[in-house]
Amino acid sequence: MAMEPPAGLSGTRFSVVPGRRHRRRRTSGCHCRMQKASVLLFLAWVCFVFYAGIALFTSGFLLTRLELTNYSSCQEPPGPGSLPWGSQGKPGACWMASRFSRVVLVLIDALRFDFAQPQHSHVPGEPPVSLPFLGKLSSLQRILEIQPHHARLYRSQVDPPTTTMQRLKALTTGSLPTFIDAGSNFASHAIVEDNLIKQLTSAGRRVVFMGDDTWKDLFPGAFSKAFFFPSFNVRDLDTVDNGILEHLYPTMDSGEWDVLIAHFLGVDHCGHKHGPHHPEMAKKLSQMDQVIQGLVERLENDTLLVVAGDHGMTTNGDHGGDSELEVSAALFLYSPTALFPSTPPEEPEVIPQVSLVPTLALLLGLPIPFGNIGEVMPELFSGGEDSQPHSSALAQASALHLNAQQVSRFLRTYSAATQDLQAKELHQLQNLFSKASADYQWLLQSPNGAEATLPTVIAELQQFLRGARAMCIESWARFSLSFLLLHLLAAGIPITTPGPFTVPWRAVSAWALMATQTFYSTGHQPVFPAIHWHAAFVGFPEGHGSCTWLPALLVGANTFASHLLFAVGCPLLLLWPFLCESQGLRKRQQPPGNEAEARVRPKEEEEPLMEMRLRDAPHHFYAALLQLGLKYLFILGVQILACALAASILRRHLMVWKVFAPKFIFEAVGFIVSSVGLLLGIALVMRVDGAVSSWFRQLFLAQQR
Repeated sequence: MAMEPPAGLSGTRFSVVPGRRHRRRRTSGCHCRMQKASVLLFLAWVCFVFYAGIALFTSGFLLTRLELTNYSSCQEPPGPGSLPWGSQGKPGACWMASRFSRVVLVLIDALRFDFAQPQHSHVPGEPPVSLPFLGKLSSLQRILEIQPHHARLYRSQVDPPTTTMQRLKALTTGSLPTFIDAGSNFASHAIVEDNLIKQLTSAGRRVVFMGDDTWKDLFPGAFSKAFFFPSFNVRDLDTVDNGILEHLYPTMDSGEWDVLIAHFLGVDHCGHKHGPHHPEMAKKLSQMDQVIQGLVERLENDTLLVVAGDHGMTTNGDHGGDSELEVSAALFLYSPTALFPSTPPEEPEVIPQVSLVPTLALLLGLPIPFGNIGEVMPELFSGGEDSQPHSSALAQASALHLNAQQVSRFLRTYSAATQDLQAKELHQLQNLFSKASADYQWLLQSPNGAEATLPTVIAELQQFLRGARAMCIESWARFSLSFLLLHLLAAGIPITTPGPFTVPWRAVSAWALMATQTFYSTGHQPVFPAIHWHAAFVGFPEGHGSCTWLPALLVGANTFASHLLFAVGCPLLLLWPFLCESQGLRKRQQPPGNEAEARVRPKEEEEPLMEMRLRDAPHHFYAALLQLGLKYLFILGVQILACALAASILRRHLMVWKVFAPKFIFEAVGFIVSSVGLLLGIALVMRVDGAVSSWFRQLFLAQQR
């Protein structure tokens, strides 16, 4: 004799004959567990296919490049030929004789160019401009007016992304960081490429650092003395700056240093907390102005002062993208001895930020870092205001030729290690360099015709350096078609499964769109400047100390909460078919003409509640879970595929690093979060299903006793 269990027993028949009941129950339990594991493993495999596609596209699009570990050295010149005049026979001379023995580098985080731009006299009839940040660095304007041959202000053009860690890499290696490294801004890693700090320590220079503790992770053990302060608490405007000021002037006066680096964070934190138009910004800039005045008063003749911003900020005080305000930073150079033969131009010159690296290397008598693609600032090699035009031009050509030799060597080494660079453009550039180098060597051997040839040689060398940088930017942003193939494979997986719990496409699409709508309605946008950094301090108003993973987790949870919540709740859509039915019990459909029979049919034949019907057919239930998961992944995959196609088609667009690349990154991370949430949600539903089944079994067995 056998009895039918209630609907809660997943359609399993249990015999009351002793010995058979337990065997069938064990067999049914094992079968259910196998079904659950199969569903989860198949969905995980589909997720993996999408992950692989995202990784392939990322490796082919987001400024990916091979980081070479080669190092420049004084013993190995960058190319054939004699070293520039004046470098042989001098103690400490390397590729070029050093012009300065010491450098003070003041890095003011987020020092936008217009923060330092001189304010000209007010024009009658025009309303005065009164913004809190204007004219607060008055010492720069005063120095430029009083000592025009000793100082120069530049507009430093920054490469995106405008995050601090990527800018520090550019300011020390002279190369381009990868775009995806923006995520590493939470936890920096040591720089393995050749860089200025490495060259300084190899030359025995004493490098003293004070300020942002990001440098500790980028250059572990590189400083002879260091004073690190926690950098991530953007609500704190003064701790880092006051800590630097406590050590800055005593260190300068001690003389126990060759290179002094001070990285101030107050301006950047003020932008994040209040924005650039707040009165607090005026206070921080005035404080920085006093710092610059104090340093100028203490400088010696053999010391160069460099005041630089690593990036700018938006009108809201954020950064990370490539808007004009974010990529325009200030760069100010000053020395007690004359630096420039001419007076400053009316409009400051625009230079790439990476140009500072080869310039400082040659001014200090160091080799240019191996992977540098920046161009030296030739004016700084012209001599003072009393130098002769011919000797100034020859010094500029010598510096540019060394720089071009170093870049040419890097391109040859890089192209031999990987096929990233365009072969045709590389060949054209090498021909241009060969011609420029030959003209330079002829110029050295024929001084009589040098005066007419010098401008041509300088122009050829500059053309090569600028072309090499443009080629690297273009070649390190190529699109990989492998991503499309994997997505087509994933999209081709059949997702039509018959069963009583089929969720319509419109419901799944609406659910996915609700997740996106919630992302935007909660104030988020798929751009880096719009990230809610204040979320890192929810529950931690005093900061996190040296911990980096916790603030990153809090910001990530705030940003992608909608993706996670809707993905975990996606299995609830299995109730969609029942929600479309009328409220209460719904009687089974009867054939036409049997209305009277239907009226007298017993209540036991009425359809069960929708929650109970989920238990009637376990194989249909698991198939429905698989079908729902595949539909949701398909819709998410279509979104990221469309985003990748837009980014690839418009990869040469002016807004690619401002709109399309950040959008792809947000979609990719959102897909990963959603897919993990979906797997968790389905696993949770299966766990609840198993618990309910176990409860029904126990209830049924209790009734049988």
